Amino acid sequence: MHSLAQEIRSFSRANLRKQRTRVTTLTGRRVIETWRGACLQVEEEAEAVPGGGFVRDLSCDLQVGAARRAAGPLGAAGRVTHILNVAYGVQNAFLNDFIYKTISILDLPETDIISYFPECFEFIEKAKIQDGVVLVHCNAGVSRAAAIVIGFLMNSERLSFASAFSLVKSARPSICPNPGFMEQLHKYQEQNIKKQNDFFY
Repeated sequence: MHSLAQEIRSFSRANLRKQRTRVTTLTGRRVIETWRGACLQVEEEAEAVPGGGFVRDLSCDLQVGAARRAAGPLGAAGRVTHILNVAYGVQNAFLNDFIYKTISILDLPETDIISYFPECFEFIEKAKIQDGVVLVHCNAGVSRAAAIVIGFLMNSERLSFASAFSLVKSARPSICPNPGFMEQLHKYQEQNIKKQNDFFY
């Protein structure tokens, strides 16, 4: 059985559809952000508009974006079997195609992401025992899903935070767990080190 780390290393970013995000900045300037390879390209979309800045993502991410990508190139190839949905307010759209686990998590620095680890990890481990492949998704695949996968690698593969982060970043360059999650992942590493040290005494 391959480890999750090996799966991530062998994963090709070419399997993911390109994502375009329309953003209105604080000054009212409209731009389109597109990931090409490991680079973020920004294009001017239209003239400035009055009002405060906000992110307006017209892609399908807020509905079924990540699941639809899995049902496309990955799901069709028979790779993804399970989907861990850690978004807030995103419905599971392909109930006949995948085994789902939904855990609604808010992408806020004060959210205790580590408290969700046991339930998330149990689902991933059960899928691995069944030789399944798990897609972890949130609303944009940037903060919550990344934090869960990084935490899982730290726990199951005994990787350091830096190694786990680097591995996930290499597979999906746009990851950026919020500052609160980053701090908690560093503390999680300290907890794991302490547990290992206690085990050997």
